[in-house]
Amino acid sequence: MKTRLIVVPVVTDPNGRVLLCRMSPGRGVFPGEWALAGGGVEEGERIEEALRREVREELGIELSSVAPLLFKDAVLEKTFADGSRAPLHMVFLVYRCTPASLAVRLNEEFTEFVWAASEELSKLDLNSLTQETLVSAGLLSKP
Repeated sequence: MKTRLIVVPVVTDPNGRVLLCRMSPGRGVFPGEWALAGGGVEEGERIEEALRREVREELGIELSSVAPLLFKDAVLEKTFADGSRAPLHMVFLVYRCTPASLAVRLNEEFTEFVWAASEELSKLDLNSLTQETLVSAGLLSKP
């Protein structure tokens, strides 16, 4: 089984709201669900460079600050753009991030986004890994 190093930004605005995106149906490891953005570190790429690139590509914003938050791993089934599926061992490097701008422009991996306050997070259809991450970050109470 292939292992992939994944960078994940927990982007919060000045009011403490967290940026969540709904995955496009039929793509990624959480199709149609609300999740944090993020993606793979490319060969030869430094981790922070990968984080900033993924945020720029997926969300259309630059980051003013990044700080390591936590890491974890999971084996998940990924759905690729061509519709094929495969299990993948993913090692997640999660960072707390501050955006330089709140003007989000999503790419085709997502259908919508929301800046959600803590009390709104439990109302969203969050996947289990996103829930765990937000609990660990102190942004969501344990269910």
